Amino acid sequence: MSKVSYYTAEGLKKLRDELNQLKDVERPKASQAIAEARDKGDLSENAEYDAAKEAQGLLEMKISKMEETLANARLIDESQLDNSKILVLSTVKLKNLANGMQMKYTLVAESEADLKTGKISVTSPIGKGLLGKSVGDVAEIKVPNGTLKLEILEITRD
Repeated sequence: MSKVSYYTAEGLKKLRDELNQLKDVERPKASQAIAEARDKGDLSENAEYDAAKEAQGLLEMKISKMEETLANARLIDESQLDNSKILVLSTVKLKNLANGMQMKYTLVAESEADLKTGKISVTSPIGKGLLGKSVGDVAEIKVPNGTLKLEILEITRD
């Protein structure tokens, strides 16, 4: 059973571009490598041919997986999202009650998560713990080194 994934327009475009790169550039390269290895003679003792065939198989598997992901991808209509609760694509300003530190995160689909740019996955422990919370709520989130207490200061859409 395939699971539905939600994407922003930017994330969906990135996924499509990557799939097109694999199909239009990498697939012909793999076929060319097989053809070149085949031209080198006896296939029963040709390690280069075996490696090229294996690489092609892995590429086709990756393409198939990406096509399945794309088939189950849904675009999120940001204009329909509610700012009173934390949802996918919410940008939240949080305060760690243990040390008073403030941070800002945007909750995104797992494939778009990038901590360096402040994007965390809704399937991560923190993302799951924040979903559905409102401004003023304190989210108690179990993490490997204990329990985080995060106060929700602000919810926006960036």
